[in-house]
Amino acid sequence: MLSENYFASVSGPPISNNTAIAKDVGIYGHTLHPSHSTTNTFKKSSVPRHCLAVSDTHVFAAQHEKSTVHVYSRIRGNQELTVTFQERIKSVVLQDDVLILGTAEGRIVLWEICTGRQVSTPASHVQAVTCLASTPYHIITGSDDSNVLVWQIAQLLELDTTIEQEPCQTLSNHRAAITSLVVNQSTNPDTNICVSASKDKSCIIWNYQTGIALRTLLFPSFPLCLSLEPCARALYISSDDGSMFAVDLFAENALLGPQSTEASSTVVQISVAAGEAPQEAGCASCLGLSYDGTILLSGHAQGQILRWDLGNQTKPTELANLNAPVTNLIFISPLSSDRPTKCATIIKPFLGSRSYNFTTQLESDLVEETRFGKMLASNGFSSDALEQAIQALQEPRVDSIGDDELRKENEGLWDIINEQRALQKKTLQRYVDVKSAD
Repeated sequence: MLSENYFASVSGPPISNNTAIAKDVGIYGHTLHPSHSTTNTFKKSSVPRHCLAVSDTHVFAAQHEKSTVHVYSRIRGNQELTVTFQERIKSVVLQDDVLILGTAEGRIVLWEICTGRQVSTPASHVQAVTCLASTPYHIITGSDDSNVLVWQIAQLLELDTTIEQEPCQTLSNHRAAITSLVVNQSTNPDTNICVSASKDKSCIIWNYQTGIALRTLLFPSFPLCLSLEPCARALYISSDDGSMFAVDLFAENALLGPQSTEASSTVVQISVAAGEAPQEAGCASCLGLSYDGTILLSGHAQGQILRWDLGNQTKPTELANLNAPVTNLIFISPLSSDRPTKCATIIKPFLGSRSYNFTTQLESDLVEETRFGKMLASNGFSSDALEQAIQALQEPRVDSIGDDELRKENEGLWDIINEQRALQKKTLQRYVDVKSAD
């Protein structure tokens, strides 16, 4: 079984005087499988919702009501940098080697952590950017102004400063502040969906590339946080009254796709909850779903992290109690990355024009393995080399000259040589005859 890890963050003072839990720890690294345990901790952070991002080498944590981001090294287990920006940070998300930050002034800031290049957009939202979601090609921003904007990453990172940085889509069906965003990682324009949750007690499923609302879901109370199944087959929602909802998008009465019998404009009322959080835990402020889609984790205001086994209808079990409000849960992929580089050193962001150096660590050779390298790594002669040698012996011998003009020229030279030899032989014979006559 692959080990599965996740990170959790807390914000606020300790709930009780629990001496078993360190008071200054703000971020926890946990192992879920094969047995639950705490693997590492990072101190001196108060991380609000949507303000935690994790890479293979580092942890990025925006601080509560501040303009600073703490950068921790997962390898060394310590705080590596404190980075200060010009505006308060309300949300962060990491896409490859770019950290995206949403600000209280309605902007998004892109920070290339391998070069230090920083790009800031105009204030397209009129209120704070409170949640972010990203794919390798797009950034989706949600704000307290009730709007959801879709941006192209390539356009935002364009080196030409004359290009206007504007969103490519504006999704404006909500009537209250956006509370959460999730997006699937599909590259097909027809299946690119994102889901936005709002305080207007609705969730809207969008095709974010076309800007079309595919389905609207209504709930008894407003949805606080979302989690999308890895294959985008189901959606899990936690509401502010402690209810947990599970919505199957492609069930017998499918909500999406060609099997759906209702028009996309039809609003679906979701009134039956799949479960209830324990009253002593409070409502779930964050959700995390395992990569096989079988285990859902929820973080609660009273410090509990609860485990929901989605294969059965039993009540949740408590995995941990962090003694402070849990604000973020992020699962780490159990599969190894296929990227050839790893960002081992973080470069602080720099405003202004200059030349940038790309600082990274190579994970493997940038070229494919050579034939000579394969022969060195094999015992004796490799099977490929033997097959090539046998095939060369079986092929008919090819004339080394092979060119008609060269062959004709060679034949002409041999004719001249033979004529010279014949003339030399005749001359020598005459000399012998004259010598014998004397």
